[in-house]
Amino acid sequence: MLFDPDFIAFEPPLKPTLRAMRRNFIESFPRAAYEQRVTHLKSFLGESLLICDPDLIREVLVQRADAFGRNVMTRRAFTTVLGNTSIFLAEGADWRWQRRAAASTFRHDTLLSFVPVFSDMAGRQVERWRTAPKGEPVDAMAGMSGTTFDIIVETMLGGPANLDGARYGRALTDAFEAATWQTILALFSAPAWVPFPGRRRLLRARDYLHGEVGRIVAARRVKPAPRPDLLDLLMAARDPETDRAMTDADLVANLLTFIGAGHETSAVALTWSLWLLAKDQEAQGRVLDEVRAVAGDDAIEARHIEGLGFTGQVLEEAMRLYPPVAVVARQAVTDTVLGDYRVKAGTHVSVPTFALHRHRQLWDGPNAFDPDRFAPDRVKARSRYIHLPFGAGPRVCIGAGFAMIESAIILATLVRAFRFRTVPGHKAKPVARVTLRPNGGMPLLVEPR
Repeated sequence: MLFDPDFIAFEPPLKPTLRAMRRNFIESFPRAAYEQRVTHLKSFLGESLLICDPDLIREVLVQRADAFGRNVMTRRAFTTVLGNTSIFLAEGADWRWQRRAAASTFRHDTLLSFVPVFSDMAGRQVERWRTAPKGEPVDAMAGMSGTTFDIIVETMLGGPANLDGARYGRALTDAFEAATWQTILALFSAPAWVPFPGRRRLLRARDYLHGEVGRIVAARRVKPAPRPDLLDLLMAARDPETDRAMTDADLVANLLTFIGAGHETSAVALTWSLWLLAKDQEAQGRVLDEVRAVAGDDAIEARHIEGLGFTGQVLEEAMRLYPPVAVVARQAVTDTVLGDYRVKAGTHVSVPTFALHRHRQLWDGPNAFDPDRFAPDRVKARSRYIHLPFGAGPRVCIGAGFAMIESAIILATLVRAFRFRTVPGHKAKPVARVTLRPNGGMPLLVEPR
């Protein structure tokens, strides 16, 4: 177990403020959220509950998931780009049929078929960093974002020839940077037409993203890919109960979701993992020993995945300290009771994942880095609902398996090729917008082994 003062980026406030929410919304989680099982907040904007009780989390996300839908802030933040019909935002029957249809696309055997792509793209990143100026830091966040984006394009859209990756990436950034402003406007029940900084960029980005993905879907209807990818599988998918298939509009909405969320969350998890390993040289050595024992100097293949157990534990612990999605937000659909609380319809009921993962009652040494927390025997001994990097229940992230296999291969490949060190004087600060990125990127020193 390693504790470093840099792992605590800020002191939680006694009370949340709108200014903190605008600046970095994890800084608006009050101190009580790290110490109490339920935190009741009340202001002129309404009432909300922050839930860090495993039993209540299970009730909200699993047992009574239909009673707690997406909240208005989440909808406002993403509807402009994704619409209301994607798997991410759809509710009720409209969500269920899409989830059933898409489930087969993310089967384990399908994911293993993409391992050569994961390994190849990780190898390309190794070569890019080998040619970087010696002794100068690399930006791990930029590198991981580029690598995971290349993987998504290759596995989902038929390869880079079909897309201007740089322009598409800029458009994604413009689209999702507006999420914070839209969330705040939703809090004040402001109409959708109210202007805000970045609104014009958002609308231009939305039109470009929809146009590009729509063009690829239309072309694929005419001519299938030489090698089936996730788009082909989604096009062929059917709801096993109704035989309903996705329309082109459904495909575009869901592809935008998978592309945006899929590459960004993995990139964030990998970036924090590399920084934590740079802090903890002993753990970095254990990853190196593991990958050498499992794969030697060969490219990592599907048969090696099960042997990368400690590498997976590093990723899990990195996502505990720095969860890519820092809150799971819900809203009560009707008047109900939750634990000892009477909850009115419309009340915001959220799981503040960042606080849950550092909760003083739930974790020993909550601010320390300890990958052994995720050894199989220790995982079995604690509640499933205190570690939620991918959410839980029927709306658990459909791409969780994809992300974990991809990330383990990339992390193992990079650690085998380089020794990572922190940059003296640099303190990484997590900033929550759509995901929990390090503010200003993540400079790291890389030394070829």
